[in-house]
Amino acid sequence: MDNKKTPLYVAFSTQKGGVGKTTFTVLAASYLHYLKGYDVAVVDCDYPQHSIAALRKRDAEQVNSDEYYKLMAFDQFKRLEKRAYPVLCSSPENAIATADEYVATATTVPDIIFFDLPGTVNSQGVINSLSGVDYIFTPIAADRVVLESSLSFAVAINKLLVKNEACRLKGLYLFWNMVDGREKTDLYGVYDTTIRELELPLMKTFIPDTKRYKKELIADQRVVFRSTLFPADRRLVRGSNLEELITEIAYHIKLK
Repeated sequence: MDNKKTPLYVAFSTQKGGVGKTTFTVLAASYLHYLKGYDVAVVDCDYPQHSIAALRKRDAEQVNSDEYYKLMAFDQFKRLEKRAYPVLCSSPENAIATADEYVATATTVPDIIFFDLPGTVNSQGVINSLSGVDYIFTPIAADRVVLESSLSFAVAINKLLVKNEACRLKGLYLFWNMVDGREKTDLYGVYDTTIRELELPLMKTFIPDTKRYKKELIADQRVVFRSTLFPADRRLVRGSNLEELITEIAYHIKLK
């Protein structure tokens, strides 16, 4: 085991549920682990539903019951010579401890560990866990209620944690999700100005509003987008801005 390696701790987090944090956790983890050669782990502390752990279970059941996906999994394992990344269930207050314990005993230390935290900072332990990660990425949507909640969350985290030298957190970055192409004009210009005035970093990449982000492993459907066992299908990645988003994330977190 390489004791010198220190994994990056990264969370997709926001105060508002339903904006895509779990989806992006899965997509980023699978893209980096299966396509880019990094070793990844995921800590699912979205208690009590543990959405990513539930998705892993559905993925595994689908692979075991479908010959096409079974062969696909075998070919991937043979080609990469690596197993699926671990999904570790935890609670918000124990998230960092769960990751630290895994790193201490892992045969292969991950390059990056993603955290999926509850959609509210009011959940016990969320603030403490956020103070223990290296970077936070917050998806935002052009809905007034969602945006106000997301910006108040980002401003608070920026003030309490990012600017606090005692905390591990190095940066919080916003990015637009569920962007309707017909609206990406004046409305977003106004919002972008507000975000700049709040001195919050806004990423260049935006994610279009498309149903492909909800595609899981389903019988008789031979392309997959959101999966814990496979990377997003290249045919669906085109036009999704997923590749651009993860490239920009890798730049911000200084992923070598």
